[in-house]
Amino acid sequence: MNTIRLRALLRLFRIELPFAAGVCVVLGQMLALGNRPTLTEAALGFLGVFCVSAAALIVNDYFDLESDRINAPDRPLPAGLVTERDVLLLFTIVTLVGFAAGFFLGWPALAVLAGVWGVGLLYNWRLKRTGLPGNLMVSFSVGMTFIYGGVVVGKPFEPIVLLFALLVSLINLGEEIAADAMDMVGDRHAGSRSLAVRLGPEGALKVSASIFFVVVVVSVLPFMFGRLEWVLFVPIAFMDAVIVYSTVRLLDARITNRRTYIRRIYLSGTVALIIIVAMRMVR
Repeated sequence: MNTIRLRALLRLFRIELPFAAGVCVVLGQMLALGNRPTLTEAALGFLGVFCVSAAALIVNDYFDLESDRINAPDRPLPAGLVTERDVLLLFTIVTLVGFAAGFFLGWPALAVLAGVWGVGLLYNWRLKRTGLPGNLMVSFSVGMTFIYGGVVVGKPFEPIVLLFALLVSLINLGEEIAADAMDMVGDRHAGSRSLAVRLGPEGALKVSASIFFVVVVVSVLPFMFGRLEWVLFVPIAFMDAVIVYSTVRLLDARITNRRTYIRRIYLSGTVALIIIVAMRMVR
């Protein structure tokens, strides 16, 4: 295999995305345990989700070949750097490696991985341009990285794990809808039935804002009902303050670059997560 072809195959992984998914699994393990997982749990947990996430991205290039010939002709497949057979073979190998990692962690872990893998395949095959259903599938998969972390260490129902799985899913859903509002012209040309295409960009942003406000409400409930200790609410309160401010700005049609506020919401959730993981580990 020549160097150019190998580099093209590696580009199909879009490494930063499956890497982030794998990190979320390890963070989910830390949240569940309040401590460090074993090296085996961390490594195999990371590897399983990394491969399942990468498999979804790889097969996406296969299903998007025709549109990529127009929209992204420099991608490895439309550029002729790899063949369709190469893509499907890589997809199969990466899938099997991911499933093997799940198998060694036990049947519950393998079952969760297989479910997330199936959602990713269905999304790329049929539901990518369906708008809200596709957004929901992506958000479900993102949230499941934390649940999977809990499953790997035998604590999938820890309140803090469930809370962050739900919060991350909702934040991702709001971001997906808001991003669609920013990309409405391209989505319409591609035949997408996104909320932005159906409701207009401002209508989609109102839906996105509603979801972000739901995030704030949901984040408070476990503390109000005594499911989590109040000391953990400090980073949550920081996150909520950023979300409320950024959401209000997101709804201001006079602001030209509203993507900045989507990124702030994402970053505030990331900071809150890291602080809470650190707080639970030093208790």
